[in-house]
Amino acid sequence: MNVLLIGSGGREHALAWALAKSSRLTRLFIAPGNPGTAACGSNVALDAKDHAAVVAFCKAENIALVVVGPEAPLVAGLADDLAAAGIKVFGPSKAAAQLEGSKAFTKVVCDAANIPTAAYARFTNAAAAKTYVFEQGAPIVVKYDGLMAGKGVTVAATVAEAQAAIDALYANEPAATVVIEECMVGEEASFFCLVDGETVLPLASAQDHKRAFDNDQGPNTGGMGAYSPAPVMTPAMEARTLADIVQPTAREMARRGTPYRGVLFAGLMITDEGPKLIEYNCRFGDPECEVLMLRLKSDLLALLLATVDGTLGAEQAEWHDDTALTVVLATKGYPGSYATGSEIRDLDKAEAMAGVTVFHAGTRREGQSLRANGGRVLCVSAMASRVEEARARAYAAVGAIDWPEGFCRSDIAARALNRS
Repeated sequence: MNVLLIGSGGREHALAWALAKSSRLTRLFIAPGNPGTAACGSNVALDAKDHAAVVAFCKAENIALVVVGPEAPLVAGLADDLAAAGIKVFGPSKAAAQLEGSKAFTKVVCDAANIPTAAYARFTNAAAAKTYVFEQGAPIVVKYDGLMAGKGVTVAATVAEAQAAIDALYANEPAATVVIEECMVGEEASFFCLVDGETVLPLASAQDHKRAFDNDQGPNTGGMGAYSPAPVMTPAMEARTLADIVQPTAREMARRGTPYRGVLFAGLMITDEGPKLIEYNCRFGDPECEVLMLRLKSDLLALLLATVDGTLGAEQAEWHDDTALTVVLATKGYPGSYATGSEIRDLDKAEAMAGVTVFHAGTRREGQSLRANGGRVLCVSAMASRVEEARARAYAAVGAIDWPEGFCRSDIAARALNRS
């Protein structure tokens, strides 16, 4: 089979790395890809915003399956246009992708399906939102309704901080919709499933680290590291999540006439009352995808095809028991303003270490040199039988890379270590 993978980040490098191992794969194209994905297939200069160009490429290259990595093309309806052209695509329709594209939409689905989640209110103007915050008090959570690359959420410790976040959102977009939620207390976890309409195949759990700095300090980012499995997601907790959150969501989406087909990423808060939904994402997380792909034993391409073909009921996903852990190396200044173009050296030394895989998230080639080309630049990942060993391997690999302009958190998987 010829496969086209859409995207250019660490998630797409991890997906390309896993797809390249499939015995069913003939050729893999990545659009636009990055220097890491170039080792897994052929990078192509194709703009996912140009749906007609994507369709034309698929027909010219006899593409049997398109795998859409990022959320933005899905929310923009790329899957719909490919399906209309008779091309198989892994990823939900525009209507189903609203589960990530609109926080307010997800809350409506939760209300209809009685899914446990944070209490909330929805606003379309700053004054009403700020009044609500003043009445509710803090801590409180302010969320932009649409896509903001994982950075549209403020967990405000004070009323003043929440109101400032509201002002900032409306200053940037006067017509914004804002969802304001209670601040749930517990431990966060990520849980991934494949859904082919109403059949749900659980994949695995992970734990992300959203804040920029150690001890969960600093601004929210797209993710500074992750590990899998997440110890808090016991078999019993996974069963509750499936029964109370994911399966009711799949049934409700089908009932609405917008069945969900693709990977469904549930961001969870594990509270004293059990798992509650924080938010849904309609794609593999980043950097969670990197650790999931390291642990996956099954043929990824076969699982994605079964999702598209509606045959998930006949599939199982097998996993390595080892812990996978990734540390994100980011450009100093991220998630604020930062410079690009600094040179990264000695990556080969890190990649030569036992159990280590480095995924490219924001890099580019300039002649023979590798240079930073984004905020999150490398996902330095490792596998080992115990979380302590995986962590030690990943940080040793980070230390081998010569890139003074980069930084990382030093406490990835601290929660897991504290449990042991």
